[in-house]
Amino acid sequence: MGQLFGTDGVRGVANSELTPELAVGLGRALIRTVRERGVERPLIAIGRDPRASGEMLESSLVAGVCSAGGDAIILGVLPTPGVAYLTQFADADSGAVISASHNPVEDNGIKFFGPDGYKLSDAEEARVEELLQRSDDDRPVGREIGRRRLRGDLVDRYVQHLVGVGRLAVAGASAEPFAGLHVALDCANGAAAAVSPAVLEQLGCRVTALHASPDGNNINDGCGSTHPEVVAAAVVGAGANLGLAHDGDADRLIAVDHTGAIVDGDAILAVLAARLHARHGLRSVVTTVMTNLGFKRAMEGLGIGVVQTRVGDRYVLEAMRAGGHPLGGEQSGHLIFAEHATTGDGVLTAVQLLAALVAEQRPLADLAKVMRRLPQVLLNVPRVDRGRLARADRIWKMVANEEERLGDAGRILVRASGTEPLVRIMVEAESEPTATATAERIAAVVADELALTP
Repeated sequence: MGQLFGTDGVRGVANSELTPELAVGLGRALIRTVRERGVERPLIAIGRDPRASGEMLESSLVAGVCSAGGDAIILGVLPTPGVAYLTQFADADSGAVISASHNPVEDNGIKFFGPDGYKLSDAEEARVEELLQRSDDDRPVGREIGRRRLRGDLVDRYVQHLVGVGRLAVAGASAEPFAGLHVALDCANGAAAAVSPAVLEQLGCRVTALHASPDGNNINDGCGSTHPEVVAAAVVGAGANLGLAHDGDADRLIAVDHTGAIVDGDAILAVLAARLHARHGLRSVVTTVMTNLGFKRAMEGLGIGVVQTRVGDRYVLEAMRAGGHPLGGEQSGHLIFAEHATTGDGVLTAVQLLAALVAEQRPLADLAKVMRRLPQVLLNVPRVDRGRLARADRIWKMVANEEERLGDAGRILVRASGTEPLVRIMVEAESEPTATATAERIAAVVADELALTP
């Protein structure tokens, strides 16, 4: 892969690292890439989250697309999975999302979808980056310059798609299958605010919306899926049946039961896997190496196979497509339903979870008992040379000793951060004190062995 694209597109501080000039170049390079597929005048669907810098980057990306002779459909503020869905619906040749997901407001990002709504492969992203570096003297003029079309009206098509999934998910239900459910919904002052309340209300929910007034600067600010304690307090205070929290671009979901207990992506995935197993004989599910050991044990008890991948929803999706697995997800709340979506979709996950509650006639606290979560401790070891980790025999000997100590009652994962000078340590054990002590022993060796030289 090239140097610009990470696991989720190009990201950086807006107007510093991710500049308007770079966005123009990416727009032009994307069109040249699509032209290599034989498309004479490419059509690109573009959406964004509501952070202020998105306006600037949208204008720049559109300028690049049109400058290279492509046309742009401007979808406006929309969840990332909505852009993926509408790229297909509008018969666009590619899609683009301007968002930094759960990151703070100063960050932003650009990622691309193919005409099928799937994220570009590593090879396709590398080609975009390669063309970005080439001179572009073949600029169109006159009628060959691209045009833009404002199509904010298409957002409702995505809303109706999700409403339709919700109605189908509860067999024999009315047009409002979720009637009677009171949901506290944290929209993170992000893209979910334009979609999620509308979907749940049309399905019959009573919605108490939180952080659903984005102003361009308040996205993810002390709210959303990275701060589930906020919606937890709202659930208890309002006496709601459950709480749901999205991130800035609404491709994640974290839930909270009626007592305020957090139900993370692992537990949501377990609930929905169990339901699909009971209804349709689900045989396998895809997760990452960060998924709690309790999830794997729960799936083994149900007779469901577990396929594990690297951390990142793109790797979950790659494994799902390669193996024909219908369901996958991450602890962070990215869940992918192959039948209905081409990427993680937090609003779709909310719909599926609510459908499970209605169909089973049981509260979330009860359904979530399908798995017993083992205590999990996460430690970051900063200011180390992460590049030496793979060759650090002393560390791996230490890890092997600790794994032997835990046996089948725990799990250890040590990995270098992909973006920061950190080594990340995850330990699961039957008790939190055991997990903490194990993680701290490993962290001490990592800090000593990989210390940066002055």
